[in-house]
Amino acid sequence: MDIIEKARIRLEHWITHNDHHQEEYEMFADQLEEAGKNESAGQVRLMIELTSKSTDCLRNALKAL
Repeated sequence: MDIIEKARIRLEHWITHNDHHQEEYEMFADQLEEAGKNESAGQVRLMIELTSKSTDCLRNALKAL
């Protein structure tokens, strides 16, 4: 297997992994808000945005292959 195929597999895995975690983060932020921990929820939501941006970078890297 060459580096391009390895990169494709790795990038696809990371994208899937990030998407799964992002769903968990969103549920956790909702739970924090329900518990009245809005500042903590806000920080988690900021992390969700950053994770989304990093996943976009991975998708772009995959397309560029």
